Amino acid sequence: MCLKDNHLQIPTLSSPFAIEGMSFRNRVVLAPMSGVTDLPFRQLAWRYGAGLVVTEMVASRELACNAGESWARLKNAGITPHMVQLAGREAHWMAEAAKISAANGADVIDINMGCPAKKVIGGYSGSALMRDPDHALSLIEATVRAVDVPVTLKMRLGWDETTMNAPEIARRAEAAGIRMVTIHGRTRMQFYKGHADWDAIRAVRDAISLPLVANGDVSTLEDATEILKRSGADAVMTGRACQGRPWHAGVLAGACSEPEGQARLDVISEHYEMMLAFYGMETGLRHARKHLGWYIDRFAAGAPGHRKASVLTATDHKAALSGLLELLRDGETADERTMAA
Repeated sequence: MCLKDNHLQIPTLSSPFAIEGMSFRNRVVLAPMSGVTDLPFRQLAWRYGAGLVVTEMVASRELACNAGESWARLKNAGITPHMVQLAGREAHWMAEAAKISAANGADVIDINMGCPAKKVIGGYSGSALMRDPDHALSLIEATVRAVDVPVTLKMRLGWDETTMNAPEIARRAEAAGIRMVTIHGRTRMQFYKGHADWDAIRAVRDAISLPLVANGDVSTLEDATEILKRSGADAVMTGRACQGRPWHAGVLAGACSEPEGQARLDVISEHYEMMLAFYGMETGLRHARKHLGWYIDRFAAGAPGHRKASVLTATDHKAALSGLLELLRDGETADERTMAA
């Protein structure tokens, strides 16, 4: 572990790390992403070697009141440990949701103070909490008191460049009982613009003795190694780089190789079928479209627009999959021709 008195020891991504004696098999974490890291996606990421996967953000009040899709987001299927991320603005609902999550198998509760989406901050949760550290701490304390499982925290560097208060909040969170902190190297006002400031994460490393996870623009093995070096973190979290590549966290951890050719098509087909089975045919196809789009962007970016549109607007689930696989096969053929030219 790279504790604050030992910055020079850079951990190996494939090595395990732990919080409160709970061991994670490697140091590459799949980020929680709403609309992306549902159970089918997490199952694939886990199978291919991610060290830790986190649920989509679960709205605390909706979960406690049994509303919306919150219960579906809580579901697990043999992934250990089961880490559930909660978001909210009221201590009471955060505590209730944490109790429900733990009672339904959550091994770790993560508090979302990092989401920059307007819909989330408009409800005074996510990264909006960084504007009011005292209120944020009341939520943290209530959540920690409510459950016996470890509680962790994910946040950004601050609200904007004039309020880079992540080190202060992390220090207070550690005193309140938080067991791990994840920092995305941007402020809320940056959203995803520019490049994450990996060096700025080190100020949080200097403030706490907890395990620290560094996040933001971790796409390649070189990125993962560099962010560990510059931030002093113990592990990395990768998110958007995994869209269209559910296996990618495992690749970064050295747990699997990049699937190619028919092997890749098999994974993509399985992912699609898993979504249909999880949500049902009609809803599953609707949820799947964004994933199909990412697969096309990654592996058939040069395909004609009308062919992409025919896949993404298909109303028949078999036609959508067959059209996608045809596009991807043609994309591989085009790549081979380019390499041979």
